[in-house]
Amino acid sequence: MTSRTDLPAATGGTSPAPRPGPSMGRTALVLGAFVAVGPLTIDMYLPALPTIVTQLQTTEAAVQLTLTGTLVGLALGQLVIGPLSDALGRRRPLLAGTALHVLASLLVLLAPNIAVLGVLRVLQGVGTAAGAVIALAIVRDMFDGRAAATMLSRLFLVIGAAPVLAPTIGGEVLRFTSWRGIFVLLALYGLVLLLAGARALRETLPPEGRRPLRLGATVRTYRELLRDRTYLGLVLVAGLSMAALFSYVAGASFVYQGQFGLDQQEFGLLFGAGAFWLIAATQLNPLALRRFAPSQVLLAGTVAGLLAGAVLLALAATGTGGLVAVAVPLWAVLFSIGLALPNAPALALSRHGEAAGAAAALLGAVQFGVGALVSPLVGLLGNDARAMGVVIVAALTLATAVLVLLVRPWRLVGETGSAAVAAH
Repeated sequence: MTSRTDLPAATGGTSPAPRPGPSMGRTALVLGAFVAVGPLTIDMYLPALPTIVTQLQTTEAAVQLTLTGTLVGLALGQLVIGPLSDALGRRRPLLAGTALHVLASLLVLLAPNIAVLGVLRVLQGVGTAAGAVIALAIVRDMFDGRAAATMLSRLFLVIGAAPVLAPTIGGEVLRFTSWRGIFVLLALYGLVLLLAGARALRETLPPEGRRPLRLGATVRTYRELLRDRTYLGLVLVAGLSMAALFSYVAGASFVYQGQFGLDQQEFGLLFGAGAFWLIAATQLNPLALRRFAPSQVLLAGTVAGLLAGAVLLALAATGTGGLVAVAVPLWAVLFSIGLALPNAPALALSRHGEAAGAAAALLGAVQFGVGALVSPLVGLLGNDARAMGVVIVAALTLATAVLVLLVRPWRLVGETGSAAVAAH
């Protein structure tokens, strides 16, 4: 695998392979832990959503909007933090955002109503945006093309542990304390990350590779990115794939607990089983990249997800098969999304190494912004398996259309194949 470890992000060149040893594995582990703050913040309180409805005397739709608030914070935060990391380097914005997340998590303990909880969830999202965008920018500083896709797949192994463990942890925490105790754990996790990041992460963007922090320059950078049709298409595909994933995240607790009567612990286990398939696909991705280009794997994953979503919708609409007929197609959807998610960002970011922070920020903002728009739809459509299937099919149909009409992945095969390096 080749990397950019010894070059500024602006050069766009390649460098000798990184020195072997524990430091590279430690860097991947720490980056994964930072990115995992987002899934943990989103997923850990999912088993408590019905309880929050009762305790704060509100509605299911209002509680789901607290999830939307987190995604809005993630989206908007990345648009600001991305350019900041291009101007100031990666470490300082990463640590500052994590500190904000810790503060917001602690303030949740004092939230008296659903409105205050919603505002604090937005602040949590802004804080977690630092890990989401800067980890991608660091990968782009160090790797390119197929190597970047492989590194992201390995990173997703760590990231993927969060949605597997988060609802189960949340369900177990609810055995001993209220839902607010979940946010105490999030604050403690953030404090550990601050210490680990300060000790283990080096700066990957040297001063000569940084861009001036000026509003006009930032706007021009985003305008240039949006003019790249292929980059824009890949960003939209990543966002629509995330929309399908978040329709599952937003609706799962109500489908599994409300529609099928599972308790909080059973929900956590079943949700974790679904996340297992997402992780399995991200780890299959490096093997697939030995034989296929990232664009080919992306197209296959998106189409497969659409077909699995159609099966889910058909079974849910007819009431066939009960819980198994919902869970199994959902696992197939998650597996397919796991193939698509590492490759769309890798392809998009490989086109703009000179502005990796801004490119990663726009990518993340679209991903989580689309997720924020979509997550309430499941509730509005009925909070059942049929509603979830409708949103998944709609999102992946649009993603497939964008791939075919805008990205045209068959044109990227030669480009990524020649520019990239072997996966291992």
